[in-house]
Amino acid sequence: MKTTQYYQISVLVRRPYLKEEWIVHVLHHPLRTEVQTNGRIRHWALITERGNYLRVVTEPDGETVHNAFFDRGFRP
Repeated sequence: MKTTQYYQISVLVRRPYLKEEWIVHVLHHPLRTEVQTNGRIRHWALITERGNYLRVVTEPDGETVHNAFFDRGFRP
């Protein structure tokens, strides 16, 4: 899995509970995707193990993970 330096240095430090398998699941089986104005792409999927929706933000290539967090405001 490709990641940005920001993901490695900031996101994983603040959210050590994130599992790589969850990120991969979201990227391969998104319920919704949106392109942000800066070109990054938001992907959401339900993580049944947690009962919450995980948002994964990738660079415009759709592969390089920039951010990931459980999105409490997401409604499918």
